[in-house]
Amino acid sequence: MSKAPSLVARGLTRRYGGFTALKGVDITLQSGEIRGLIGSNGAGKSTCMDVLTGRGPDLIGEVQLEGVDISKLSERARRRAGLARSFQKTNIFPELTVRQQVALAARRAEFDNTEEVLSELGLMPHADRLAGDISYGDQRRVDLALTLVGRPKVLLLDEPAAGLTLEESLSLARMLRALAEQWKLTVMLVEHDMEVIFSVCDHLTVLHLGEILTEGSPEAVRSNPEVVKAYLGSTFA
Repeated sequence: MSKAPSLVARGLTRRYGGFTALKGVDITLQSGEIRGLIGSNGAGKSTCMDVLTGRGPDLIGEVQLEGVDISKLSERARRRAGLARSFQKTNIFPELTVRQQVALAARRAEFDNTEEVLSELGLMPHADRLAGDISYGDQRRVDLALTLVGRPKVLLLDEPAAGLTLEESLSLARMLRALAEQWKLTVMLVEHDMEVIFSVCDHLTVLHLGEILTEGSPEAVRSNPEVVKAYLGSTFA
């Protein structure tokens, strides 16, 4: 018997005045998969994550987390239910130690697995250092740590490799794969670095002008003529 999906979203829509940034998007994430959500700037990727996590006003669409309808829950309530999200820019406090801010996030999540998270992400050597004093690559790992407290069921990551070197990005991709398998995490990953996308994702969803252009395996998406045409001249092509 196949497992029930971890996340099911139907009709996700977001309008800003007369502009529709997301147009009735449906997404289903299977338990344990790593899904890449890709597209050009303005395609609706971050907006899709906003609507999924309940961020902002006038949310349209149905969201189910492991069979439970969370569409009416607030952003914080969705986080407590097990839907975690990171942002493009680091969300750390440079004046706090790494351990202090992970512990603070754990208190908000009402489940303290601070030491486990620090250990899994290789942050123990930096645990008592101020976050502002560690490298940018380590700061990105702290940002990931903040989303992993409370053992979420589904993790939405918005460009976690932004600003990293290729080596750091691929190391992060390997870490994500290991965590997904070990913790039974379901992950949706927005990322412009195609090396990361094609090395870690099981399936891809391509957004174009607020709508799904295509979905499929990385190999199928890479060879799809519509995708090639939509991204002609970009790094994706």
